[in-house]
Amino acid sequence: MSEAHPPSRSSAYLDALSQAIHKKLQRALANSSQRRNLLQELFADIALEVDDRAKDVIVNKEEDAISPAEDVNDGPLCFYDVLADYFVRVPESGKPILDLIVQLWSQSFASHIFALLFHKWLFEVHIDNPEVLLRYSSALVQGATNVFWIDIQTNTRRFQSLFCVRVPEGILFQYLLDDVALDHSRLNKIPVQAQRDMYLLLSRFILFYNSADKIDSFLKQCPVFQTAFLVGGPADIFVTELTDQLQKLKVEPVLLHYLSEIKVLQGMELRMTTSTRLKTCLYSFTSPGGPMYPTRAVRHAAWEALDLLFPVGRYPRHLISLFFRLLYPWYWPSSCWNFAISCV
Repeated sequence: MSEAHPPSRSSAYLDALSQAIHKKLQRALANSSQRRNLLQELFADIALEVDDRAKDVIVNKEEDAISPAEDVNDGPLCFYDVLADYFVRVPESGKPILDLIVQLWSQSFASHIFALLFHKWLFEVHIDNPEVLLRYSSALVQGATNVFWIDIQTNTRRFQSLFCVRVPEGILFQYLLDDVALDHSRLNKIPVQAQRDMYLLLSRFILFYNSADKIDSFLKQCPVFQTAFLVGGPADIFVTELTDQLQKLKVEPVLLHYLSEIKVLQGMELRMTTSTRLKTCLYSFTSPGGPMYPTRAVRHAAWEALDLLFPVGRYPRHLISLFFRLLYPWYWPSSCWNFAISCV
């Protein structure tokens, strides 16, 4: 009779982490008054970067503790990275946690936690019940949206590995993009409505996570939208979502990043309504004051993007803008000062 091999250090460590998560979820379920705080603490815990001591245990080359995609050298390795892969390899460890998350479904941060821990598991397991599959898929989109917005508001890339991550070989490994949106074998596992929601989600954040080079392939995999005859094709849907995203951004460095990356849309064939909508959005960032109240740097970036994407009418636009600026004399001193500084 062959002897059972003891669990590796990495497996024992990840199993202990799973049990700790399970206990905190049980506390949240039992304590309604502290439920939100406990879930927020759990979310913060799994989003933490793995410290060097824990990394020595988890990233064990001899034991093949984690997959190459998680051996990150161009960004932080977080606990949710290794746990998401662990729950794919050892699904029985994640089942009790998933059951508790379902019971806490309507609570704040429940979808955040589900998206971080089970975004790989959802596309690797077989779920027979279509209603359960739709619920999980919707929770993934909602949770991913929430954590991506946290990155937007803080101007960080803490949750970049949920969208994309660089591996040591320098290859861009993108889970929700390359391994889901561009892979029919995984994408078709979720309902059509969830596929559409996933496409809209990735459209809003693809520029933020520096994946503009994937746009052409991404547009070719666009799912069928029932309203396509009204809103247009994949490019129109993508640009419409991107335009809406621009209007929601309030963090200057993030907005500047979007305006610099949006130049990849040059030459894209769009409907007249979509093109006008994008042009109007960019033009709203070129003038000081409401409703956007853009800074000088944002105004200049918007002008550059507008002139590149819509070169026809460039000079009349600038003349009209100058005319309206002359109607507000209180802007003259700052404009003259900035012009003099730029000429020095």
